[in-house]
Amino acid sequence: MTMKSTHDSPILVTGAAGDIGAIGRNLTAMLLNKGHRVRALVRREDERAEALRQLGAEVVQGDLTDLASMHRAIAGVARIYFGMSVSAAYLEATVNTAAVAKHHGVEAFVNMSQMTVTQMSITETTDSPQHKLHWLAEQALAWSGLPIVTVRPTIFLEGFFLRLAAAGIRDNDELALPLGNSKTSPISAVDVARAVSVILDDPAPHIGHIYNLTGFESADLNHYARVFSEALGRTIRYRDVPLSGWTDALREFGVPTHLAHHLAVMAELHMQGRYDRMTDDLYKLTGKTPTSMYDFVKFHAAEFTRSKVTV
Repeated sequence: MTMKSTHDSPILVTGAAGDIGAIGRNLTAMLLNKGHRVRALVRREDERAEALRQLGAEVVQGDLTDLASMHRAIAGVARIYFGMSVSAAYLEATVNTAAVAKHHGVEAFVNMSQMTVTQMSITETTDSPQHKLHWLAEQALAWSGLPIVTVRPTIFLEGFFLRLAAAGIRDNDELALPLGNSKTSPISAVDVARAVSVILDDPAPHIGHIYNLTGFESADLNHYARVFSEALGRTIRYRDVPLSGWTDALREFGVPTHLAHHLAVMAELHMQGRYDRMTDDLYKLTGKTPTSMYDFVKFHAAEFTRSKVTV
């Protein structure tokens, strides 16, 4: 059954100005291109918020943990995308948003979770507080009675392979990450946003479903270093760096303790082979194959290449 068109009611996109993964920003653009009205929730008024307005979104400033903020954001919307960056307040934000969504009677609530939750249970968790918060959030949403669709992506290309590895590739021709020799199947946030846009365009067939999203292939880091080499036209080598030193460096760069701990646990799980997983859920949703590492590196080549200084 197809839900009655609600193009006249805006779709709420949380984290619309975020830059980690940029799911919300990409999703906003995709929904607008499909003819939907989008209400974009941002934490602060800045140039990113203005860019969303230029796209055609209605921008609302607010805090996911604040009740009044979420009433302003949700009143009048029919469908919600809920996504939030790694935060100790993640569970509070999820429940706060869900409670207000329940009050306003939304017809679809798409929750951005993590694929590691697939491997968790009431007796099995990980050492990452964030993973536990995601698992608890999924439990709370299931109890809520809301029309939930759960999306669980694996590791993001934009996270480990761009944000955390670009400097080493650019300056030292090294893909330097503490991921051991196991395989991993990273996915582009743009692909995840595309999948969510399909769900929100017509949510009815997806209510109650869980989608586990993986990337183009599952391969080890030496393979990905060879892909970087081919895409960039110079030799890039993988260096498996010690986890403790890598984590200390994150903290020195000002990464919050909660996030640094989460990233360290993700690295440990990689070394255990826990990210060697593949599904075809993305293709089933979008009809498109995931972005390959080669295409991703080509697209971001400037960020992996040292600038040529002219004298």
